[in-house]
Amino acid sequence: MSQINPIGPVQGPNAGPNSGKIQPGAKDVPAFKETLKSFMSDVNSMQHKADKSIEKMAAGEINDVHQVMNAVEEAKVAFNMMMEIRSKVMDAYQEVMRIRL
Repeated sequence: MSQINPIGPVQGPNAGPNSGKIQPGAKDVPAFKETLKSFMSDVNSMQHKADKSIEKMAAGEINDVHQVMNAVEEAKVAFNMMMEIRSKVMDAYQEVMRIRL
Protein backbone atom coordinates (compact mmCIF):
# COMPACT_ATOMS: atom_id res chain seq x y z
CA MET A 1 0.00 0.00 0.00
CA SER A 2 1.28 3.45 -0.74
CA GLN A 3 2.19 5.70 2.15
CA ILE A 4 -0.76 7.41 3.79
CA ASN A 5 -0.01 11.10 4.25
CA PRO A 6 -0.94 12.66 7.59
CA ILE A 7 -3.62 15.32 7.67
CA GLY A 8 -2.16 18.56 8.88
CA PRO A 9 -1.57 22.19 8.06
CA VAL A 10 -1.08 23.12 4.42
CA GLN A 11 2.57 23.43 3.43
CA GLY A 12 3.99 25.30 0.51
CA PRO A 13 3.27 28.64 -1.14
CA ASN A 14 -0.16 28.96 0.50
CA ALA A 15 1.25 28.54 4.02
CA GLY A 16 0.99 31.60 6.19
CA PRO A 17 -0.87 32.88 9.24
CA ASN A 18 -3.95 30.84 8.24
CA SER A 19 -1.99 27.68 7.40
CA GLY A 20 -3.86 25.62 10.01
CA LYS A 21 -7.19 26.34 8.32
CA ILE A 22 -8.59 24.65 5.26
CA GLN A 23 -7.82 26.79 2.26
CA PRO A 24 -10.22 26.49 -0.66
CA GLY A 25 -8.47 25.93 -3.96
CA ALA A 26 -5.11 24.90 -2.47
CA LYS A 27 -3.22 23.25 -5.33
CA ASP A 28 -0.70 21.21 -3.32
CA VAL A 29 -3.28 19.33 -1.22
CA PRO A 30 -5.07 16.37 -2.84
CA ALA A 31 -8.86 16.46 -2.74
CA PHE A 32 -10.67 14.13 -0.37
CA LYS A 33 -12.22 12.41 -3.37
CA GLU A 34 -8.81 11.75 -4.93
CA THR A 35 -7.42 10.46 -1.63
CA LEU A 36 -10.28 7.98 -1.28
CA LYS A 37 -9.98 6.98 -4.92
CA SER A 38 -6.27 6.21 -4.58
CA PHE A 39 -6.87 4.31 -1.34
CA MET A 40 -9.57 2.21 -3.00
CA SER A 41 -7.20 1.54 -5.88
CA ASP A 42 -4.53 0.40 -3.41
CA VAL A 43 -6.99 -1.93 -1.68
CA ASN A 44 -8.05 -3.35 -5.04
CA SER A 45 -4.45 -4.03 -6.05
CA MET A 46 -3.83 -5.76 -2.71
CA GLN A 47 -6.86 -7.98 -3.32
CA HIS A 48 -5.52 -8.90 -6.77
CA LYS A 49 -2.06 -9.58 -5.33
CA ALA A 50 -3.56 -11.89 -2.69
CA ASP A 51 -5.64 -13.70 -5.33
CA LYS A 52 -2.58 -14.19 -7.55
CA SER A 53 -0.51 -15.54 -4.67
CA ILE A 54 -3.28 -18.02 -3.77
CA GLU A 55 -3.44 -19.14 -7.42
CA LYS A 56 0.34 -19.55 -7.53
CA MET A 57 0.32 -21.57 -4.32
CA ALA A 58 -2.42 -23.84 -5.68
CA ALA A 59 -0.41 -24.30 -8.88
CA GLY A 60 2.71 -25.19 -6.88
CA GLU A 61 4.70 -22.13 -7.94
CA ILE A 62 4.92 -20.84 -4.34
CA ASN A 63 5.90 -23.15 -1.49
CA ASP A 64 6.06 -20.50 1.24
CA VAL A 65 2.68 -20.41 2.98
CA HIS A 66 3.76 -17.41 5.05
CA GLN A 67 4.15 -15.29 1.92
CA VAL A 68 0.62 -16.15 0.82
CA MET A 69 -0.85 -15.58 4.28
CA ASN A 70 0.89 -12.20 4.55
CA ALA A 71 -0.62 -11.07 1.24
CA VAL A 72 -4.08 -12.32 2.22
CA GLU A 73 -3.98 -10.71 5.69
CA GLU A 74 -2.67 -7.43 4.28
CA ALA A 75 -5.56 -7.34 1.82
CA LYS A 76 -8.04 -8.25 4.57
CA VAL A 77 -6.83 -5.49 6.91
CA ALA A 78 -6.88 -2.91 4.11
CA PHE A 79 -10.40 -3.95 3.11
CA ASN A 80 -11.64 -3.77 6.71
CA MET A 81 -10.10 -0.32 7.06
CA MET A 82 -11.79 0.80 3.84
CA MET A 83 -15.14 -0.44 5.15
CA GLU A 84 -14.64 1.40 8.46
CA ILE A 85 -13.83 4.62 6.58
CA ARG A 86 -16.96 4.12 4.47
CA SER A 87 -19.06 3.64 7.62
CA LYS A 88 -17.64 6.78 9.23
CA VAL A 89 -18.22 8.84 6.07
CA MET A 90 -21.81 7.58 5.85
CA ASP A 91 -22.39 8.38 9.54
CA ALA A 92 -21.03 11.89 9.01
CA TYR A 93 -23.23 12.36 5.93
CA GLN A 94 -26.33 11.24 7.84
CA GLU A 95 -25.46 13.60 10.70
CA VAL A 96 -25.11 16.52 8.29
CA MET A 97 -28.45 15.63 6.69
CA ARG A 98 -30.12 15.76 10.14
CA ILE A 99 -29.01 19.36 10.69
CA ARG A 100 -31.93 21.75 10.37
CA LEU A 101 -31.29 25.02 8.65
